[in-house]
Order: sequence, then structure tokens, then C-alpha cells
Amino acid sequence: MSTRNEDTIMNTPQTLRLFSDTLSLAVADQGSGQTFLILHGGAGPVSVSGLANAISATGRAIVPTHPGYSGQPRPDWFHRIDDLALAYLALLERLDAKDVVVIGSSLGGWIGSEMALRNSPRMAALILLNAAGIDSGSPDRPIVDPTKLPPSERAALAFHNPQKFALTPANPEALAMMIANQKATQIYAGESFMHDPTLRGRLAGIAIPAMVIWGTSDRIMDVDYGRRYAQSIPGARFEPIDEAGHFPQIERLDEVLRLIDDLVAAQTA
Repeated sequence: MSTRNEDTIMNTPQTLRLFSDTLSLAVADQGSGQTFLILHGGAGPVSVSGLANAISATGRAIVPTHPGYSGQPRPDWFHRIDDLALAYLALLERLDAKDVVVIGSSLGGWIGSEMALRNSPRMAALILLNAAGIDSGSPDRPIVDPTKLPPSERAALAFHNPQKFALTPANPEALAMMIANQKATQIYAGESFMHDPTLRGRLAGIAIPAMVIWGTSDRIMDVDYGRRYAQSIPGARFEPIDEAGHFPQIERLDEVLRLIDDLVAAQTA
């Protein structure tokens, strides 16, 4: 998994129906071996596609698209992080996936944390990439709402090197998709934007190995927020990555893959 596979692209998602056929879920599933469930954040599945492609070179990468993102339908009743967490636990059951390492980026990390708190025997480990979900611990360091910022300012806060890595819409259709993704993020983020005031205290209930990876140049949720997250999970490793912002899997993919390899190797030793 430590070798990048630049020639691989995420396969066409299949559509599964969950919860007595009341929820349609688009799921890309590629590769074989150790299973990883990769959960994207507010930027949509494109923000984890490179990570999924690299993982699928030697493992199995399962990448659902959250309902409401990238043109996928979202039922009116489906609007909470808990809804997403329960849907993905049901997805693991549907796929009969075992010993799954859940990797969550930003909003996806919040979802992954809620999944881990359900103590599913199908989850083996949790990896959080600049995860949202907890409070910042100080009113002087609020979580920045990137959906309310112009693109250039949003990119400057999210990336160490925005000129090289910023996710820029290539055409009007891509811009419309980005705006739709932002609206979906606002729905799932809730009134207490991008966090649940109860989550930090509940993280003590996570009983599987966990690693919190953090791009230190993130100015949406800074490195102190990341440390606070890791300190809230029993035994969690905190791994800061320099020269990366909110998306370390984009700016420092090789280093993220190395850390994932370390965690998986520790579990199988």
C-alpha cells in the first residue's frame, strides 16, 4: 500500500439500497485484501480518491458517497451524522466486511468516530484525517466554516500549498456540484457547526486502536484541535504531518500511507 498507483482511478460506484430500500447509497469498491472503509468530508469523494486508488493497489478500498453529495439523492429524513454512521455500519453488514479499518477525512472522521462508538465487531481500527466532530475547547479558536468563504480564502485556510493542491472546479458543472456539496455539509454539520458538544466526552468509549493524523498547516481546525481529539480517545496515536493542511491525504499522500501501514502492521504483528 505504500506505493502510489497513479494510473488507477476509482471505479464506477454501484448503487445499494439500505434500510428496507429507503436509502440509496453509491459505493465504489475496488481492490482486494485488507479492507478499508474511506469516508470523505465536505469536499466530496474526489478529496479521498487518490488515497483510495493508492490503497486499492494492495488492499480493498470501499468509498461511499454520502447522500446529498456529488449528485446523489438524500431523503429528507436522512440529515444527521448518526444517520450516516448507522448507514455505514449497515453497509459493512451488507458487504460482510470484516476487520475493517475505517479512515475518515474531516466530516468523514466525525462519522467514523460515531461508528467506532457503536462497538461494531466488524471495525478493527479507526484512522482520522483532520477530523471534525468535537468542540475546539476555546471560543477564541472556533471551527472555521469554509462554506461561507470565497474560494481563494477557503483554499488558503485548507492547504499548505493552495496554488498546487487546491480543489478548483474545472467547469460550471463542477462548480455547481461544489456548491451542492457545501449545502449538504451545512445540513449534516448541524446547528453547532461541525461538532457535537457531547462527542468529546463520549470518545472515551472507543475501544479499538485509533490514530489521529493531522496536517499542521490546517487553519480550519488547527493542530491543537487535533491533539485535543487524540487525547480524548484512549490510547490513540497523534501523528502531525508538516507541509499539509486540512487534506493531508492530498498534500502528503505518501506520508499518510506510511502511517496507515504502521497501524495495520501493528494490528497484524
